[in-house]
Order: sequence, then structure tokens, then C-alpha cells
Amino acid sequence: MSVVRPLALVTGGCRRLGASIAAMLAGAGYDLALHGSHDAEPEPALLDAIGAAGAAWRGFVADFADPVSATALYAQVVAGFGRAPALLVNGASVFGQDRLDDVTAVDLAGAQAVNCAAPVLLTQAFAESGGVGDRSVVNILDQRIAHPHADQLAYTLAKLGLAGLTRIGAAGIRVNGVAPGLTLPTGDYDAAQMATLAARMPLSRLPTPGDIAAAVLFCARTSALDRQVLFVDGGAHLVRFERDFLHL
Repeated sequence: MSVVRPLALVTGGCRRLGASIAAMLAGAGYDLALHGSHDAEPEPALLDAIGAAGAAWRGFVADFADPVSATALYAQVVAGFGRAPALLVNGASVFGQDRLDDVTAVDLAGAQAVNCAAPVLLTQAFAESGGVGDRSVVNILDQRIAHPHADQLAYTLAKLGLAGLTRIGAAGIRVNGVAPGLTLPTGDYDAAQMATLAARMPLSRLPTPGDIAAAVLFCARTSALDRQVLFVDGGAHLVRFERDFLHL
């Protein structure tokens, strides 16, 4: 008799940090429901990891700019796999460069929809769908929630809201958060700046995608852990940075 692998729904799970998280979960024995905002084709390294692990996977597309789509997404995942997820990783995010002097209602609504409202609705559906065994939610936050600054205001406010959900929790399931520091740079960073930023961290290093993925797996597997936030950031949350890393 074959053993049914637990199912993990990873939003934003097809690329970059989300793909690293999904790959580690596949290797740890999970099947994967992978969400993307406009397409759900995993990057090649993730496909290789899924194949090596023998995991089943399906891709699902939902644009969280309309957060109601999160509820529909969850129903599609349950229908597609014939069972409810045992793990929900809320990783999908949108960013911006707005500050108080130029942020707009559109900026605020867009960030809130994707970074906070959609995870709340997914957590609601997850909690209501039942299931057996130890079920948990892991919210991907940001080290800046420890010392918010003025950059990327709409994004920061939404992540603070998601951190609030993490602390509030939900009846019958475990809810925890992982707060990364600068991990996978965009093209705006060069090697010299990355080295300088690493040296400014209390641990003199930046986290790797593997560090973040391992923290997510720890939260998923540790049945006595609830409503906690793990900062995986080289110690960045211990320092009050006045600007976003991009501007340092």
C-alpha cells in the first residue's frame, strides 16, 4: 500500500526564493501545489528537485491583485489533489519603491491585496478545510518588521499586517512566520554592494535561499511551535537601518 505524501501549497512557489522553499519541501516528502500570479511553470532547478524527490506537483495561476482569487485558488488545489494541504506557505509578494510623500491609494491597495489580504483568505480556507494530523501555515515576512523604515512603505505596511496575522494565529492550526533578510538580490545590486551589506550584518553574512527554506521546513515539522517569527537574516533585525538595503 503506497503512502500518501502530505501536500504543501506554496504561493509564489515557482521561482526565486519560493522555488528554493518548494524544492526543500519536495525533498522532505511533500507533494506540491505551486502558485504563480500569471503562470505556474516551475524554474528548471525546481523541476529537477521535484523529479529527484519523486513528488507529485500541479501548477495553479491566481492573480492576488484581486484577493478573492485566493479563496478560489484554495478550492482548486483541494479539487486537483483530492485532499486538503497539510502545509500552506504564504510566499507571494509584490514590492514597490514608494514612500510617504509619493505613495498612492493604488500602491497601498495593491500591496495589501497580495501581501496581506490573500494570505488571510488562504489561511481562512486552510483552517476551514479540516484535514488530519499536524497542519500549519508559514508566512514569509521580512526582517524590516523589527525596525520599519520609510522605504517601500506600502510593502512594509502589508508585511506588518501579515506579521499581525502570524501572532493572532488561527484555531486548530499552527501559524508561524519566517522573516528573511536580503537573500536573492535583484539586478539593482552589484557584487561589491552585496559584500558591503554582508559585512554590515551582525553575523557578517547574508542568508542563503537554503537558510530560508530550512527555516520554513523547521516551522512545518515542529509540532510545538506556534505564533512565532524566526528571523533568518544574518542578524539584520538587530540593527536599525534607516533605508532599504538598496540605498545603503
